[in-house]
Amino acid sequence: MNALRQKIEQEIRDRGPLPFSRYMELCLYHEELGYYSRNAAQFGKAGDFYTSSDVHAVFGRLLARQFEEMWRALGSPERINLVELGPGRGLFAQDVLDWSENKFSDFFRALHYVLIERSPALRQRIETTLTRHLETGKAEVSSSALATITKDHPPSAAERRKNAAHGASRGSGPQNESAPKGRKNLPLVESTSTEAPTIFFANEFFDALPVEILSEQGSLRIDAHAGRFVEAWVPASLKELEFLDRYSVHPEPGERIEVPLAVQQYANQVLGDMPRGFFLAIDYGYTREEQLAGRHRGTLKAIRQHSVSANPYEAPGEQDITADVNFTALAAVAEKHGMQPQKVITQSQFLLGIGEANEFADAFEDCRMPQERAKFALQLKHLVTPAGMGESFHVMVASKGVAEEKVSSLAGLNFARRITPRILSS
Repeated sequence: MNALRQKIEQEIRDRGPLPFSRYMELCLYHEELGYYSRNAAQFGKAGDFYTSSDVHAVFGRLLARQFEEMWRALGSPERINLVELGPGRGLFAQDVLDWSENKFSDFFRALHYVLIERSPALRQRIETTLTRHLETGKAEVSSSALATITKDHPPSAAERRKNAAHGASRGSGPQNESAPKGRKNLPLVESTSTEAPTIFFANEFFDALPVEILSEQGSLRIDAHAGRFVEAWVPASLKELEFLDRYSVHPEPGERIEVPLAVQQYANQVLGDMPRGFFLAIDYGYTREEQLAGRHRGTLKAIRQHSVSANPYEAPGEQDITADVNFTALAAVAEKHGMQPQKVITQSQFLLGIGEANEFADAFEDCRMPQERAKFALQLKHLVTPAGMGESFHVMVASKGVAEEKVSSLAGLNFARRITPRILSS
């Protein structure tokens, strides 16, 4: 019998029916048996899913260009913190660091890269992937607390060993004892207050944080009978109903709507003390306007070996569980903390804006043979076209302490602005 299923059933016997968010948290983040804790084999084409950084190094190279431009928009400070939330195996960080070192030497000198990763298995992979940058102090794998980015200088070797021993984001490490029930295993964030500007980057991170599920019957609870998980409903909480009122829609008969209270909590912690900088999130997602138009109403899904299922109870700990990101709610958190969110755009628009200046030369620089160029062209196409990842993923950029004209001139935002009038007039 599935070992994690037994542990979840025991918790149900001890505590009673669980909120769906707690069930999802155990499935993904149980310290030994959770999906992200067991091993790193679920990433990549041979695993259950792959991210944009698995497709080709050009994703990290293009983002390196955008980060460098953000650094210049901030006045080219002597130090800038780039904090990646849920970096997986560290492939994206490797591409950004290597390309920045090669192409943007001034930015690279100022850059301090912090990877916030919870999974012990993934932390080990990161330490192998980024050995050189970790040893020089250019990068660090942080504990779940972000206090390390408040330092004036990169950590010493002893400090890096201490940080590695304490665990990291999607979060092992200290538990948040003040968090509500079902939240203690989420990444803990301490104060990020520092004179150095910060760029927070999250690629396919928020879609894997636990969500509540609401229907017209109330808030979902998970019970267990005769070796099977069964669903029950309790009256929705005030927080859940307030979220629907402000950022989402109320479920119609037969519908289920996700309420990502954990995303709101985590984003509040991350952005709370941010002095100046940018917040860049790339994920499956939607806006409230799209929900009002009847789209993205019920996006929870399980993913196993690239197959999508609507059944999150089939194999606890052996399949990914995700829910699309409510960008309207995420933007509201940014605004609450003095940030200015830009209009949500597609990954296609974002990457085309960055790459068009040099006609995506970053993708083809290493090509020696025509066959290599053709292969990389197909990979690039997968990143930017509707048939690939280009229209599935959306991008939100928010800024704080940056002149609006500098934000609006960022390459990643320009393509969408130029094509919007043509779309509206067609």
